[in-house]
Amino acid sequence: MAPDRKQQLSWAFYDWANSAFATTVLVGLFPILFNKYYAAGVDPGTSTFYLGAYGNSLPSFLVMLMAPWLGVLADKHGWKKRLLLFFTLLGASATAGLMLVGEGQWPLAIALFALGGIGFFGGLGFYDSLLVNVAAPAERDRVSALGYGLGYLGGGLLFVLNVSMVQKPEWFGLANAAEAGKWAFVSVAVWWLLFSWPLFRNVRESRAMHDVGALGWAAIWATMKQIARYRPVYLFLFAYWLYIDAVNTVANMAVDFGIKLGFEPGALIKALLIVQFVSFPAAIAFGRIGERFGAQRGLYLGLSIYIGVTLWALSMQTETDFYLMAAAVGLVQGGVQSLSRSFYSSLIPKESAGQFFGFYNMLGKFAAVLGPLVVGLTASLTGNPRLAIFVLVFFFAAGMLLLSRVRSQS
Repeated sequence: MAPDRKQQLSWAFYDWANSAFATTVLVGLFPILFNKYYAAGVDPGTSTFYLGAYGNSLPSFLVMLMAPWLGVLADKHGWKKRLLLFFTLLGASATAGLMLVGEGQWPLAIALFALGGIGFFGGLGFYDSLLVNVAAPAERDRVSALGYGLGYLGGGLLFVLNVSMVQKPEWFGLANAAEAGKWAFVSVAVWWLLFSWPLFRNVRESRAMHDVGALGWAAIWATMKQIARYRPVYLFLFAYWLYIDAVNTVANMAVDFGIKLGFEPGALIKALLIVQFVSFPAAIAFGRIGERFGAQRGLYLGLSIYIGVTLWALSMQTETDFYLMAAAVGLVQGGVQSLSRSFYSSLIPKESAGQFFGFYNMLGKFAAVLGPLVVGLTASLTGNPRLAIFVLVFFFAAGMLLLSRVRSQS
């Protein structure tokens, strides 16, 4: 049966659901609450290490290892929705559990935060792979963009509410910012579960269609051998690894960049909100561009704008400049992410979508390493944060060059 709009909207609303974790927990409030409350009395350098190593890096590393062979398992048994439900319940439960963690109980806080991260990142591959079930090839640019657009809008709306709770706890009948932060985490868990329900209820998953062969660690090698048979796939993955590394570095290090330039915390929060709310209509627009002109051309446009943004960072001086740069990033961030997903789906065999998207997401986690390392080393050696951001131009340019070598058969 052909996919319908109800299935497509239900699928896209999972982005709306899980993006609340990304904005409020992963990027927004947990790092602050961890340092000020959960790890109160712990040396700042030590708490930063715990948060970075055990809270952020460990979940990404574990998901990177699990993703390919779980993708094979999903394809073999038709378990994409089942595994997505498992990771959703894990992530939401761990996030809600932060409500019960008291001041100074940082080991428990880190453990729950890490489990939440595993739930969030672990489910992405199965969610992405379901795109081929809900949208025909000609529809995937639009549907993928709808997902990212709803994600930015939903995550942004709840983040505004959660920031208001922390800044003005008395408005919500709460005693202090710490209590407000805990209730914000509960709201994320409820939001995640509530808005993911349409996917589990309405999206129809294809049954297992073939014997995918090896499981366990042999699955990773089997997936790599299968990818090697598709020249457009491995060329795209190499291009994606380069440019998405730069995209993620811009997103993850923008706040640090603003701090180094002397901007106030309030300005940084405003810039984050600008990115969220500009990204919603922009991602939808990029979906239309992909439908009209092709996802590959849309990616060229988005990456060209990213190059312009990194060049602009060399001369940026004022908070107004920072806001304008945030708006420019918002214009292309969701578009590049959504068109990458839909373009990749046009290159891979539908019956192996789980394992191919497992590898795609594993590569995305690995891509979070090189960009920040190069930027950090450049900043350390030169003492110039603008020059450090400028080096990302080479990642974008190299990714575009490789992307130009990809020929889609769709």
